Amino acid sequence: MTDPTGSSLRMLSLNIQVGLETRHYRQYVTKAWRHLVPTRGAYANLERIAALAARYDVVALQEADAGSLRTARINQVAHLAKLAGLPYWHAAVTRDLGPFAQHCLGVLSRWPLRQPQYHALPGLLPGRGALEVSIQLSGHEPLRVIVAHLALTRRARAGQLHFLANLVQGERDSLILGDFNCEQRELDEHAGIQAAGLRSVRAGATFPSWAPTRALDHLLLSPRLVAHNTEVLPLRLSDHLPLSSEIKLPRLSENER
Repeated sequence: MTDPTGSSLRMLSLNIQVGLETRHYRQYVTKAWRHLVPTRGAYANLERIAALAARYDVVALQEADAGSLRTARINQVAHLAKLAGLPYWHAAVTRDLGPFAQHCLGVLSRWPLRQPQYHALPGLLPGRGALEVSIQLSGHEPLRVIVAHLALTRRARAGQLHFLANLVQGERDSLILGDFNCEQRELDEHAGIQAAGLRSVRAGATFPSWAPTRALDHLLLSPRLVAHNTEVLPLRLSDHLPLSSEIKLPRLSENER
């Protein structure tokens, strides 16, 4: 499903909930033990996630694990990259709980990931972050991709959105995607997002996956980027539904080639 002309990137974003599928709110309590120990169900579900990821050029992951007791020491980002046949990947630990859990963000890519950086987002509670990478296709401007997972409270998110907006100030083409834990209106009304020239892309409800009523997963684009075929996929792979989009990339000018 890649663009044969190389002028666009097929992108996917998914909060994978450590590979766990959830079918009802009560399972957050009745099946909470699955967050502590490895399960066969999680391994099988990771294979389903990888099969979906294989259809894309760039995959943004939230709530993965970088290798701990609960995943039998498996780095889920690296594991998914291998299963999906995506040769480039990067993971950034957002919350380090030693051997018990290594919460992380991840990027899988068909193209090299350059200049990876992890940014700890501001907030009273540590553990929210953004993973930044750069991707450049031949004949096109470099693209800054930032995978983010924001806080649950509006006050904390406001500061985190200001932080992200400051990261993308300037002329470089930028895309921020991930689990924002808020509706689109909050993004559109945020002064920092407006000042940075970022715009959100309307998609649809992504949470909870078994009966979606809230749009918590989003794309934010800088002015020169164009999104096509943005949609929420009806695939219950975690407690969020996947968000898919095709991003048209600006070409290099004649002077830059």
